Amino acid sequence: MTGGRADLLVRGGTIVTPAGERRADIACRAGVIVEVGPDLGGETAVELDATGLHVLPGLVDPHVHLNEPGREDWEGFATGSRALAAGGVTTFCDMPLNSTPPTTGAAAFQRKVARATGTALVDFGLWGGLVPDNRRELPELAALGVVAFKAFMSASGVDDYPAVDDLALYEGLVAAAGTGVPVGVHAESDVMTGGLAARARAEGRCGARDYCRSRPIVAEVEAITRAACLAAEAGARLHVLHVSSPQGVDAARRWRGVGTDVTVETCPHYLTLTEDDVVRLGPVAKCAPPLRGAAEVEGLWQRLAEGVIDMVVSDHSPAPPALKAPPGDDFFAAWGGISGAQSTLPVLLTEGYWGRRVPLGRLVEVTATNPARRFGLFPRKGQIAVGADADLALVDLDREFRLEAADLWYRHPHSPYVGRTFRGAVVVTVSRGRVVYRTGRIEGLPDGRLLPRRGKELAHA
Repeated sequence: MTGGRADLLVRGGTIVTPAGERRADIACRAGVIVEVGPDLGGETAVELDATGLHVLPGLVDPHVHLNEPGREDWEGFATGSRALAAGGVTTFCDMPLNSTPPTTGAAAFQRKVARATGTALVDFGLWGGLVPDNRRELPELAALGVVAFKAFMSASGVDDYPAVDDLALYEGLVAAAGTGVPVGVHAESDVMTGGLAARARAEGRCGARDYCRSRPIVAEVEAITRAACLAAEAGARLHVLHVSSPQGVDAARRWRGVGTDVTVETCPHYLTLTEDDVVRLGPVAKCAPPLRGAAEVEGLWQRLAEGVIDMVVSDHSPAPPALKAPPGDDFFAAWGGISGAQSTLPVLLTEGYWGRRVPLGRLVEVTATNPARRFGLFPRKGQIAVGADADLALVDLDREFRLEAADLWYRHPHSPYVGRTFRGAVVVTVSRGRVVYRTGRIEGLPDGRLLPRRGKELAHA
């Protein structure tokens, strides 16, 4: 082994990269990968036997809501980061809402960093907010290292994070363009979704299917088209959050075709659940945009396999059970957010690798490499390579398990995936050379560190 004694040696696993798979050992020292190759020798403090396992780069989940400070009773960095680690995630990026105050200025950013440091089990980045009155705050937030700015084009669901109109979005895109930081948009037409919801409720149509149909695919496509048009004019980098339909992906692809720098994410729930599941499961499966039909699920998988979808993120958006079960029969009143941070990789392995023969290298791209690149965390994160952080997910592809509520590390153990059987399980998660999760156990002390944005950008231009 080159350069002295290793702290950790992962031996005998099959390493998965976007380029393919190979059997090799991984030597790590001081939290960094120092050597990758077959049959590495030399002294080592800790050795992990990965024989029969596949070794993936630790997942980068750039879209979670851990809600701290201010709404720790919803989740929090301690519980949320443990759930992420149990799912093979070694880096997360926390959204600027639903914490209180939201991360729309420097003081709120620093307060959130202070709360996460020493509490989060794995490393983290932070989003900044783009709201109607804070475009002058964006350069300072960029200097602090936010990974992106988030804007809502429809109501956010919380009073302290208003949506932007077209003027505020355009001016925010111009300001963001000057920093080089992407703007992520929740892309749904507020006029359409708000109007259809108000009409349905006024007519007493308040069920799960009524909710889903109040947020039609055309509302997503229209908003993506509008945001991309504004981004192209502003010269800004655009990222479309949680796209729920192949039509939405295609709208972004058309703008890429004329040179707009726009990337697209979708979520495991859009790749595996449908509107019928919302009706069957109730508010635990409510989200915005809503779940679609089986044809849309297959269309998203096709575009993921083709390389059109850039990343798959959890959009973990938890809430206490009381907010998921409001009194009465008004489905519109339930909190809209899915708890799924722990299940991204099992869903993709079950539905993608085993169910549709999506190559493992493609799954690595959408869960690690591409998110790290787009949000300025590469080459430190998102790859297995000498010089990168020793962030690894050791996976048993054949292991089947049924997810039970007792298996969840969330503050509130509910999820639409409870009761589902998965094929492909995370056995060990390594964060900067430390084992933080091992088959049902959290190990080690919280040592998650802030990751300011830097590195090479993933662009579709």
